[in-house]
Amino acid sequence: MRNADDSGAELAQGPGTPPDYVERVNRAIDCVLTHLDEALPLERVARAADFSPYHFHRIFRALMGETLAQFVKRVRLERALRLVSHEPERSLTDIALACGFGSSSDFSRSFKQHFGVPPSAFDVDAFRAARREEFERAAGPNHRHLLRGLKPGENPDGFEVRIRSLPPRKVAYIRVLDPYRPDVVMQAASRLVAWAETSGASGGQWLGYMWDDPEIVAREDCRYDVGVVVEDCRPDGEVGCFEFPSMTVAEVELRGGIDLEMRALDWLWRTWLPASGYLPTDQPSFEAWIGRPFGHGDEHFELRLQLPVTR
Repeated sequence: MRNADDSGAELAQGPGTPPDYVERVNRAIDCVLTHLDEALPLERVARAADFSPYHFHRIFRALMGETLAQFVKRVRLERALRLVSHEPERSLTDIALACGFGSSSDFSRSFKQHFGVPPSAFDVDAFRAARREEFERAAGPNHRHLLRGLKPGENPDGFEVRIRSLPPRKVAYIRVLDPYRPDVVMQAASRLVAWAETSGASGGQWLGYMWDDPEIVAREDCRYDVGVVVEDCRPDGEVGCFEFPSMTVAEVELRGGIDLEMRALDWLWRTWLPASGYLPTDQPSFEAWIGRPFGHGDEHFELRLQLPVTR
C-alpha cells in the first residue's frame, strides 16, 4: 500500500506532471494487466512505455508511489486473492501460475509476506467483510447506509440478467487512481467528453470500469477508467488506448442511485454468479452508460452493469 504522502494519484494528475509521462506509465500499467501471467522484467515493461529501464524505474515510482516490482507483485497477489475468493475449487498451483508466480511455493511465500499467513490459512471471507466495512465507514455517516451489502439470496429489486456476447472493442480512456476521492471521476469524465467531442468520438458507447475489487484492494490503490468505444485510437496525453477482446457478459440494466448499483453488484456476485454455472474472467466489470457518463448528475445513474464471465 502506498504512503499517503507518496500518492501516485496526486502526482499523476498534478499540473507539474508532463502528460506524456502519464500516457507512458498508463501504457506500462496496461502491459502489466494484459500479461500478468507472464514474466514482466523491468526491461520489458519499460520498453512498452518507451523509456530506458533506468528512467522508467524513477518515473514509475514517482507517479505510482511504488516500484514496478512492488506494483507487479501486489497486483498479482490481489488477483490471486480474487481467484481464491470466487473459485475456491482451483488448486493453489493453478492460481499461482495464472497470476504469474513461478510455483505454488513462490506464491505461498509471497502471499505470507504480504498478508501475514499462507493462503491455505487465510480467511478470505473475513478479509472481504473487513474491507467492505472500511469502505462503508469511509463514505461517512450520511452515505454509509447506501453501501450496505445485500445478503446472498436476496433480490428485492427484481434484477434480471441478460447474457450478451460483445465484440472486440477499442477504448479511449482516462485513468483515475484512488477514484474514491471526491469528484475526481466526474472531472475525468468531463475531460474525456471534451476530448471526444473534439475528436469526433463522442457518439461511441461510454464506459466506466474498475480494475480492482474494493473488497480486496485498498481504496487508494484502486484504478478506475472512464472510457468511450472508438473506431481507432492513439494515445493523446492523459487519454490512453486499450483494446478489449471479445467477451461474454452478464448484464443487468438499472436506473437509480448508488445504492441500487451496489445492490445490483452484490446480487450479481453473491447470488446470481454462484448458481449460474459461469465463472468471472480477469476482465474488469463495466458500467455501460445509457447516454453520456453522469448525464443525470451523481445522484441518479442510468446504465447497464456488465460482468465478464466464462463457462
